[in-house]
Parts: sequence; structure tokens; C-alpha cells
Amino acid sequence: MPLDIYTLIGFLGMACIIAAYAYLTWRNDPNPFILHGTNLTGAALLTVSLLVHTNWPSLVLEGFWAAIAIWGLWKALSSAKSKEAQDRKP
Repeated sequence: MPLDIYTLIGFLGMACIIAAYAYLTWRNDPNPFILHGTNLTGAALLTVSLLVHTNWPSLVLEGFWAAIAIWGLWKALSSAKSKEAQDRKP
């Protein structure tokens, strides 16, 4: 496999996902926006790589990974908005 720009993009995506997992493991109370945002970025970068160097099982995995990250971001945003609304109540 040649080391082209798409392979490098894939390695960057892999690094994002590993960093997110390490962040989750090392922090007692990880920021969900950092965690899920980094996972989503990694999944997107790996998807770009996999669209050029197709590996269907990995491509499907990244689709699920991205969907779960989006769901996590949505939950974190909903929770933050709910907390903000409660803080405004007298």
C-alpha cells in the first residue's frame, strides 16, 4: 500500500481515536465535547481514507463510530442546555 495523502489522513484519524480513548481512560470526568468531538473527527478522517482505499468492514465500523459520536455530542449539548436553563431559574 502506498503512503499517499489518503493513507496519511487515515493515520491522523487513527491517532484521533486513540487519543480520545486515552483521554477517556486517564480523566476521571472527561469533557464529553472533547471526547465525542475527537472521536467524530477521527471517524471522519478514517472514512475519507477508506473511501479511497476501500475496506468495507472498516468503512461500516467508521459509520457506526461517527453515529455514536454524533449521538454523544447531541446528548452532551442537550444536557448543557438543560443545566443552563435550570441555572437561570430563580
